[in-house]
Parts: sequence; structure tokens; C-alpha cells
Amino acid sequence: MKNKSKILPVLFGFFIMGFCDLVGVSVTYAKDYFSWSETQAGFLPSMVFIWFLLISIPISIWMDKKGRKTISLIGLLSTFIGMLLPLLTFTQTACYIAFALLGIGNTILQVSLNPLLTNVIAEGKLSSIMTAGQFIKALSSFVGPIVAGFCSVYFNNWILMFPIFAAITLISGIWLFFTPINEKDDKRLTSSFYQVISLLKNKTICLLFGGIICIVGLDVGMNVFTPKLLIENAELTKEIASYGTSWYFAARTLGTLCGVILLAKFSEIYYYRINMFIVLIALSCIYWIHSQYIILLLVCIIAFAMSSIFAVIYSLALHTLPYKTNEISGLMITGISGGSIIPPLMGVCADYTESQSGSILVMLICVIYLILCSFHKFKTIHTKPH
Repeated sequence: MKNKSKILPVLFGFFIMGFCDLVGVSVTYAKDYFSWSETQAGFLPSMVFIWFLLISIPISIWMDKKGRKTISLIGLLSTFIGMLLPLLTFTQTACYIAFALLGIGNTILQVSLNPLLTNVIAEGKLSSIMTAGQFIKALSSFVGPIVAGFCSVYFNNWILMFPIFAAITLISGIWLFFTPINEKDDKRLTSSFYQVISLLKNKTICLLFGGIICIVGLDVGMNVFTPKLLIENAELTKEIASYGTSWYFAARTLGTLCGVILLAKFSEIYYYRINMFIVLIALSCIYWIHSQYIILLLVCIIAFAMSSIFAVIYSLALHTLPYKTNEISGLMITGISGGSIIPPLMGVCADYTESQSGSILVMLICVIYLILCSFHKFKTIHTKPH
């Protein structure tokens, strides 16, 4: 019987994982604080998300040698240092370094925490528990801007949010450090970079890797697209339209909570398939709507339906090759960086069509891919081949 006391410190790590979304609100504050241009401010998110492309697979290989818990602790340490640095010095360079450390720590946590969950939960519960982790991460993403605003309004210094998050990270690290976790994977040779990449030769893994790119791209794309559509179709001001993103995050958080319950009772494949059909219908209708309330309703439906799909795809990948858990984790997390491909494509198509219909077309292609992927015959391998 897996001990629930071991699950909690691992799940709490997902709260730290949500700190990467601080970069969204930080761009606005840092731009004003340092009098940055749009280009300088736009470079800040790159300091966080570039690491998913650069180090996800090397971290998964390193995890074979050092273990999942050890690597998770290193990720928490990198995050802690990144959150502590602005308290010591906060120059432009220090700001970039702080968010680079946050990105490195976040990438490490994304790679290591999901496989670590497999060591503390019962078989058959992975999708449900991973969705619980995504719910905790979503809560962190939701709380972050509130903490930043609170520090800015009541202390007249938004930078004070960093020591708060540093303290939370320290608590997470200490809790995990003193939690004994038995990583009972079979002893095996450490995979090379080429061996990890070669997993894409597996048709199922390749399909799911594309699914990760599409679902992350949809998530980022909806965040960018929602205010623009409200401005274009509902004729709202930029300030009011920006609240559409808050509705999206709120619905996504609620969706992950419901996903925890539903995935514990129903087939993850049917859950995946039904929700993506809901996204297809809502996204197909949204461009033709001019009422801000109906647009926001459809945005919330899309966010709710998509909220747990990442966890399901990730879980399906881990179940496909369970003896390659670390390598699969690194490969799938690399797909998060691929999510940055979708928004620029949306922008190009929107410029070409001179409306947000171009953006919707790109997202619809992603949705159709995800639906087709859901009809693939997934296989679960329980034993390591000789």
C-alpha cells in the first residue's frame, strides 16, 4: 500500500512548478521598473521557457544516474536561488538570471516530479494523481499574480513577492528531503541523448509527443487569443478584454479539479476523446459570436475541457513504455518548448487573414490532430523486454 504521507510532498512540488507563470505578471512590472522596450521585456519569458528545449532530455538521462528524488531536490534548489536573488540584488542582469534559474528549476521539476509520482501511488491512478498535480500547479499560477499585486499595492514593492515564493520553495525542499521514497526501478544502463530521441521511432510515442506540442500550443494560444477576440468581436477596450485571460485560468483550474474526480472513475481515453470534441465544437463557434458574455462562456468551456488533457497524454506515454519512464518524461517535457511554435503561427495567419479567423484555423488544426490521436490504439507494456 502506498503511503499517502509520501504523496503530499511530491504533489506540493507541483505548486512550486506553477511559479514559472510568474513571468507573465513580472513582464509588466519589470518593463516599468527598468524602463524596458517591448523587445527587452519580451525576452524575459524566453529566459524561462528556453530550458525546456535545452535541458529536458539531458536531465532525464542524468535522472537515471542520480534518481528522481535527488533531481527533484536540485530543481527546488535552483528555484529557491532564483527567487532569493532579487532580494540580494535586482539589476537588469540579475532579473534575467533570476528567471533563468526559475526556468531551469521548473524544467527539472517538470521532468522529475511526474516519474517520482509513480513511486508513491498505486497502479491505475497515475492519470488521476497527475491531474491533481496539474490542479495544484494551476492554483499556484492563479495565486501568483494576486501575491504580486498585493505586494505592489500594500508594500509599494512588487519585488517582495520573491522572498515569499523563496520561503515556500524552501519548505517544499525540506519536506521532500525528509520524506523517504523507495525508487524501485530495475537497474539499467543509462540512456544516451540519441537513445532518448530514438524513442520517437515508436509510433505511439511520436503521436503523443505531437499531442504535447499541440495541447501546450493551444493553452498558450488561447491565452493570447482571448483578449484579441474580445477586442475584435465584442469591441472591448484592451484593459477590459485582458480580464478574459483570468476567466480562462479560473475555468482551467476548476477543470483540473473535476478531472481528478472523473479520471479516477472513467477511462482516460474516453475522457480525452469527449473533451476534445467539446473543444472542437466550442472553438468552431467562437469566432461567429459578438456577445462578450457568450465569448467568455465558450472560452471557459474550452479551458475546462482542455485542462486535464496534458496529464492524460503524459500518462499514456508513460504507460506505453513503463521501463523508459525517465526518458519518456524528458522527451515529453521537451514538447512544452514546442508549444511556442503555435502562437507565432497564429500571428502569421491572423496577419494574412486580417482577422482572428486565422488564429482559430491554426488552433482547429491542433484540435483535429489531438482528436485523431485519441483514436490511436494505445498499448500498455507491463514488463521490460529482454
